Amino acid sequence: MRNHELSESFNEIADLLELGEENPFRIRAYRKAARNIESLTQDIEEVARKGELLSIDGVGKDLADKTEEFLASGRMKALDDLRKKIPSVLVDMVRIPGMGPKTARLIYEKLGVKNLADLKKRAEAHQVSKLPGIRVKTEENILAGIRLLEQHAERISLGIALPLAREIVSKLRSLKEIDKVEIGGSVRRRCSMIRDIDILVTSRKPEKVMDFFVKLPFVGEVQAHGVTKSSVLTTSGIQLDVRVLEPESFGAALCYFTGSKEHNIRLRDLAKKRGLKINEYGVFREKTNRKIAARDEEAVYAAVRLKWVPPELREDRGEIEAAQAGRLPHLLELSDIRGDLHIHTSWSDGAKSIKEMAEAARKRGYDYIAITDHSRSLKIAGGLSERDLAKQINEVRKLDSEMRPFRLLAGSEVDILQDGSLDYPASLLRELDFVIASIHSGFKQPSEKLTGRICKAMESGLVHMIAHPTGRLSGQRDSYAVDLEKVIKTARDTGTSLEINAYPDRLDLDDIVSRRAHEHGVSLGVNTDSHMIAQLDYMEYGVNVARRAWCEKKHILNTLSAGKLLSSLKR
Repeated sequence: MRNHELSESFNEIADLLELGEENPFRIRAYRKAARNIESLTQDIEEVARKGELLSIDGVGKDLADKTEEFLASGRMKALDDLRKKIPSVLVDMVRIPGMGPKTARLIYEKLGVKNLADLKKRAEAHQVSKLPGIRVKTEENILAGIRLLEQHAERISLGIALPLAREIVSKLRSLKEIDKVEIGGSVRRRCSMIRDIDILVTSRKPEKVMDFFVKLPFVGEVQAHGVTKSSVLTTSGIQLDVRVLEPESFGAALCYFTGSKEHNIRLRDLAKKRGLKINEYGVFREKTNRKIAARDEEAVYAAVRLKWVPPELREDRGEIEAAQAGRLPHLLELSDIRGDLHIHTSWSDGAKSIKEMAEAARKRGYDYIAITDHSRSLKIAGGLSERDLAKQINEVRKLDSEMRPFRLLAGSEVDILQDGSLDYPASLLRELDFVIASIHSGFKQPSEKLTGRICKAMESGLVHMIAHPTGRLSGQRDSYAVDLEKVIKTARDTGTSLEINAYPDRLDLDDIVSRRAHEHGVSLGVNTDSHMIAQLDYMEYGVNVARRAWCEKKHILNTLSAGKLLSSLKR
């Protein structure tokens, strides 16, 4: 939790510095530190206790001191001082996707907008497009950006919610008065966006549990403090609910509070047909009200003659029928993943060398990774020239021979250009073990144009996989208007894999499209798109998507051994 709060504080400093037209190098330093702290899999407080803040890439003496100040007091003087200088509405405005500081200042100074609701009203009245230098299209983009912020205003990504939920569970487990504690709700189902976090507990002394919970250090506001249920908002505005349950009803309550609502309705319908009723307290005979199951979930499902359904599948998308027929899938496990096929290094916009990323992957038990730095057209990300890619291929081959049996694959994340051609000549691409192609420009093009670019790239016979196929970034950018049915059909016809990008703000493809793809015979790959070592741990989030998509091990390309993978890629 403190990682997320500190990252947000550094990003806010960067926003305020940008609005104040400060040194761009300082702004980039804060953004880099924020990004790297957010990506840490270790608690920032633990890093500080060990005296290792300076080991975080992008954190120097000044930012380390500010981190210590924040961890000690929950505040930063530098941030407080900047807030006094810059109107808060300007900070909100630059968080609108695509809104730069110059445009924000112009609108603020000319129209005197008070908040985003006021800005939305004025844009809808076409007052913004009448300002000098602002076009009608810019005004439309501002309105679209505000709508995107509104859609995500009360939701957070699983990448924030899951670590926080685990942190709460860890703290609650330290109480000797607690017997069981589990995560419930949409976090347990591993939904990509979360409204609130539910924690379920059994305890002999519920009052002590609740007193402990409402006093946790990241609690900003206590909304309810009861004997069996308490609700709080964190200092970042995330809602947390803890319920203390009776041990004999724990399984029924866990099932009920995991949801989804639609899944629970189906369970109640099945129960009713058998003269039973199901609620959070158990399964009961309707006529006698005698409880027949409640202590564990397996017994609850067995009471309505179903096999236990994995939480990720509980969305009423066919899981009831599959359980009745004994055809529930053997879902992909994190341990099934043998390697990562989308890795960036310091050759382009990554933070670490090829060898450092390879060593980190090997320590995680992987058999291989593919090095896929950006191609030449993506200059903003340090894309490699043809000459540099040829040099990198040689380095990868050398390291591969040194690190056997671990395998290093020479690859590239190749840009799909405006006409659908690829960013390197075919002769160079054929020297690579793995080619993952992606779109990094023209996101607002018509569907026919975007779809045509992706399909033409797959039809080239030079591409093994399409990266983050819809281009979405939660809360920052909607999916672009690509015809996914046509992409899936072309992927099947050409034998091209589609990526489930595990980066928590992407999770692209989503679970619904991923399921459609593998059911149509398209191979999927789960990759992290890592730009630093800590991001290799994002693999879990991609596996979550694959599980929600009913994926088994056989559906995922990078569950293959290195030998079988290389043979498959050559075919």
